[in-house]
Amino acid sequence: MAPSVTHVSGTVAGDVEVRFTQDGIAVCRFRLTETPTQWDAAAKKWRDLDPIPYICTAWRDLARNTAESLVNGVSVLVKGRITAIKENSVYLSVDDLGISLRRRIAYTEASLPSPIAARPTAAPPALPPVPASRPATGRPGSPPAWWDDKRASRWT
Repeated sequence: MAPSVTHVSGTVAGDVEVRFTQDGIAVCRFRLTETPTQWDAAAKKWRDLDPIPYICTAWRDLARNTAESLVNGVSVLVKGRITAIKENSVYLSVDDLGISLRRRIAYTEASLPSPIAARPTAAPPALPPVPASRPATGRPGSPPAWWDDKRASRWT
C-alpha cells in the first residue's frame, strides 16, 4: 500500500532543527499545528476544533531551505506523505513546502527589488491637453456631441 499523500495548512510550532547524516545529507525536523475550523450554525460563526499536531521531516535541499526560511509562528502549506501516527501526532515526510500568504507577504530572492529600483525617477512628460468637444444638449437621453458631428458628415 502506498503512503497517503496529504496537504496541510498550519503554523510552525517551535524552532526548526537541522542535522546532517554521516554522508552529509541535510535533514530537518519541525513541528506543525493545524487548527481546523467548523461553521457553527447556531452561533453563526466559525469555531476552532481541536488542533492536530504534526511532526514534519524534510531532506536534502528542501531541508536546507526550510531551516533557512521558517521560524516559529509562520503559517505554511505542506505537501507530504503520512509515515506514522503515534503519540497523538501525525508524522509527515515533506515533499513540498510553501509559506502561506494569507496573513503576510513573502519575498523570494528573485522577487526582491534590485538597488536600481530604489533610485528616484523623473516625472513623466505632461500629456497635451485634449480639445474640448461640443457639449451635449443637456437633455436626458440626448446623443453625445460626437454623434451629431458624425451625422453632419453624412455618416450612416
